[in-house]
Amino acid sequence: MRMITKIARQKNNPERYNIYLNEEYAFPVDEAILLQFGLTKGKVLDEFEIQEIAYEDEIRKAFNKGLNFLSYQMRSEHEVKKKLLTLEFGEAVALEAIQKLKSYGFINDENYTKALLDTKKATMKKGPRAIRQDLIKKGIDKNLQDEVLATYSLEEQIKLALQLAEKIVRSEKRKTPAQVKAKIQDYLLRKGYAFPIVEEVLNQIELEQDEENWQPLLEAQGEKVWKKYVSKYTGYELKMKVKQTLYQKGFPIEVINRFIEEKENEE
Repeated sequence: MRMITKIARQKNNPERYNIYLNEEYAFPVDEAILLQFGLTKGKVLDEFEIQEIAYEDEIRKAFNKGLNFLSYQMRSEHEVKKKLLTLEFGEAVALEAIQKLKSYGFINDENYTKALLDTKKATMKKGPRAIRQDLIKKGIDKNLQDEVLATYSLEEQIKLALQLAEKIVRSEKRKTPAQVKAKIQDYLLRKGYAFPIVEEVLNQIELEQDEENWQPLLEAQGEKVWKKYVSKYTGYELKMKVKQTLYQKGFPIEVINRFIEEKENEE
């Protein structure tokens, strides 16, 4: 049994105190622990109480570290636990601290998941599949993932995916409709939208080219194709190579034939 003979506030951290037992320094405690255990001068402590105080103080330190980590932005329970473990708190201490943080409402995976969904939609226009991957990385329970992602309506998905698609259409004026369609499809799939959503968006996008618009596209792409093959092939073989390549790029056959005829006349 030992008696508290002195309690001194730390100079560098006024919320922590140094405890002296029998005139000798014994251990530091957080102010909350000081109040929790009613530590006052003259109080007698046995070894079990000292160990209990030390354990609760370790939890309090983990709690404060977790609170500081959460002060910058919302975090999932998984992220906070990972952070505390990297700070070398034991798992039992980390879990106790997390329970305290949850009881005060500082950690709430449901609110966090809803906020992350809203953020990913608003800032990046991500589809459900991509957002699910983000939630998996944050350690969110699958049932909670399903519950929150179910609020992401098909109408909203189509609206956001359509905005992304329209941006591509505006930026790809020198591509054929087929090339633009392929780029939209690939981009939206990578953004996490399901194929039926992508198909619906492509059906709503106007990608037809007017007759006069094919000429600048040919000048941009046809000339490169012609230069690529004219040094390797001649005659029928040259025409077929050029025709096949331009057709794969989405040029209509009549436009391709006219282009080849013009190039042959130039030659």
